[in-house]
Amino acid sequence: MKALALVVSHAIAAAIGFAAGIYVLPILTAPRSPSAAEVQAAAGTAEFRGEFRRDLRGSDLLHWGEGAVSVGKRSIALAGKLAPGPDYKLYLAPQFVDTREAFLAAKARSARVGDVKTFENFVVPVPEGVDVSQYDTVVVWCEAFSMFISAAKYR
Repeated sequence: MKALALVVSHAIAAAIGFAAGIYVLPILTAPRSPSAAEVQAAAGTAEFRGEFRRDLRGSDLLHWGEGAVSVGKRSIALAGKLAPGPDYKLYLAPQFVDTREAFLAAKARSARVGDVKTFENFVVPVPEGVDVSQYDTVVVWCEAFSMFISAAKYR
């Protein structure tokens, strides 16, 4: 019985350590966030604006975003914060989505803009051939775990 208790307690400790590592590693390896001036410069050329909010249906304690999003022909910028996590991607969706299921239904019609590697402020270049005026929502998505993080309607 004592051996079983030791095995179970060690397995629980290993699982907690693994989960903590998944959460902390992106924070430790994240590059320097863009400064407020860099975000403001990108926002100055934006055609559209939106807002990430923590209270979206698909957001929770570990998956959220908050702040002002600026969408332009050349870049998309956030003056705000995201919950830390691995493998974040920025998408443009054809309609507002606020849950994992809604984004999965729209993902095939969405445009992947690029990687989000910082959790406070970001500036992501818009790839050639992506017309931001053909979409109306910016989505932050965790590709590795298929998790909805946040979204902002900008048109």
